[in-house]
Amino acid sequence: MLNPSPDRSKGKPEPVDIHVGRRIRMRRVWMHVTQMALAEAIGVTFQQVQKYEKGTNRVGASRLQQIAHALDAPVSYFFEDMPDAAAVDGGDRSGQKRLQTEIMEFASSHEGLALIRAFSRITDQKVRSRTLGLVKALAEQNPA
Repeated sequence: MLNPSPDRSKGKPEPVDIHVGRRIRMRRVWMHVTQMALAEAIGVTFQQVQKYEKGTNRVGASRLQQIAHALDAPVSYFFEDMPDAAAVDGGDRSGQKRLQTEIMEFASSHEGLALIRAFSRITDQKVRSRTLGLVKALAEQNPA
């Protein structure tokens, strides 16, 4: 018989729910779909979509299928790049997990998505390189 996870604290989202929620948000924003429009397409309130995106509410399999259809993505898309709970080879991947989380948070933010879209439209390699240099210089002047 399966036992509930002893690490599971009441009210705290599971990492997989947070990851799936971030992927939903990232895809929704990428497709220029509002929370309200997605909510209408899948038959829930926009508040429910917000909860899915934050990982507060777990997305059931049938609902995830509806979301995938509404956002024109395969269901597997929402599980891509998910950090593993434990490294397969036994190595420490905490740095890699932090980086993946940081990338997901950035890519699912409004500013991150706008920057990614704008940067990918730059075709001149020299301009891309200079843009990257500018962003790095700005980041060094304004450390976190």
